[in-house]
Amino acid sequence: MSSFALAPTVARPEAAAAVSRDVPRADAAPTIGIALGGGGANGLAHISMLEVIDEMGIELHRVAGTSIGAIIGALYASGMSGADIRALVEGFILSSGDNVLERIVSEDALRWVDFIEVELGHGGLLSADGFLSFMYEKLHEQRFEALAIPLKVTAADLWSREPVVLESGDLLSAIKASMALPGVFEPVELDGRVLVDGGTVNPVPYDLLMDDCDIVIAIDVTGERTRPESGETGYFETLFNSVKVMQAAIMQEKLRQRAPDIYLSPPIVDVRALEFYRAEEVFRQAEPTRRELKQRLSSLLAA
Repeated sequence: MSSFALAPTVARPEAAAAVSRDVPRADAAPTIGIALGGGGANGLAHISMLEVIDEMGIELHRVAGTSIGAIIGALYASGMSGADIRALVEGFILSSGDNVLERIVSEDALRWVDFIEVELGHGGLLSADGFLSFMYEKLHEQRFEALAIPLKVTAADLWSREPVVLESGDLLSAIKASMALPGVFEPVELDGRVLVDGGTVNPVPYDLLMDDCDIVIAIDVTGERTRPESGETGYFETLFNSVKVMQAAIMQEKLRQRAPDIYLSPPIVDVRALEFYRAEEVFRQAEPTRRELKQRLSSLLAA
């Protein structure tokens, strides 16, 4: 790779036009894109990775996200820093001493876990509307076109069984579609399609960035689960882990065909998909990966 110098960052300007990975850019800083994968509460680790980007004074050229990665990616692309998003999470999560079931069914839980309202109809068990309402209040922009950093969000067409890339129009509808885990969250009807969780087709959508960025970073937050000592597996455990089996297979094939410049998978252990109240634990477990990202990115930029 040619030698690049990073430009100091004060504020994020509107993104420049896409640049081919095959075109030399000796007179400019490299364009860098980051793909944030799906993984429920494990995805809070994305915040730590974005803090590294900020600490290094890097202006991202593109962001792509799936599910929780779409949510955090949208917050960042709208103008929030990694530290801003961390403060937002820490201000709205509930303490670990609260009863999980009460949080799930409570209509008064107007915080990060408010989106886990029980919804027995419409194709899903849970509703994302509460969380999406919260997002409307916190996002600086509500349309893709107004974002400071171009964003691509993945979803899947339930009937055509095809991946769908959302990058224009209403931002919150796209995020809601990207996080619509089948059997759990209600599918989203958008532009004549019925859309479900993008993780079913593209768990970490780094491929959407590779033709537009010189350096592509992929963050896989699938995490790790240990088998219960009792040997019993409940409904949600079976559902979420089955999805992760599928996602692991997709990622193995994607990486075999074409790998990003930096691929990292924080070893977040035994944090369940909906346990957002364990944010501090996620941040702590992600710390070694945060340091690894800084080291590897520094090496690439210095090469």
